[in-house]
Amino acid sequence: MQSEILRPMAALVAWTLVMLVWMLATRLPAMKAAGLRLGTLVGTKPSDADRGLPPQAQWKAHNYNHLHEQPTLFYAICTVIALSGTGNGVNAAIAWAYVGLRVIHSLVQATTNKVGPRFMLFIASSLALAALTLHAVMAVF
Repeated sequence: MQSEILRPMAALVAWTLVMLVWMLATRLPAMKAAGLRLGTLVGTKPSDADRGLPPQAQWKAHNYNHLHEQPTLFYAICTVIALSGTGNGVNAAIAWAYVGLRVIHSLVQATTNKVGPRFMLFIASSLALAALTLHAVMAVF
């Protein structure tokens, strides 16, 4: 039987790719408007773009980066849960909650970028991740 927890994992990867496309669709035109050409850039780092591009164009890039930070722990702990045979039921529901909170976090950061709501969503998703981690530890020890 397939572990249900694999679905939210795949969904978060898909969402990360959606953010990649949104970032490129926003950032590339902003770079062009700023007179930046990819072929002439040498040795730049992401923070250089923060100085030369409008904040609204950068918000999507910042969120895309965030989707490669804490969610890596989500993927790891969900894998442990799936392998332990406890990836159905409540653990799958918590994983879906985590994904939903991260998607909403992305939407807030990419559009209004209000820190208060972003922080609350980050804390809520972190609590979901902590619950998954507790359940994984209980399953393997």
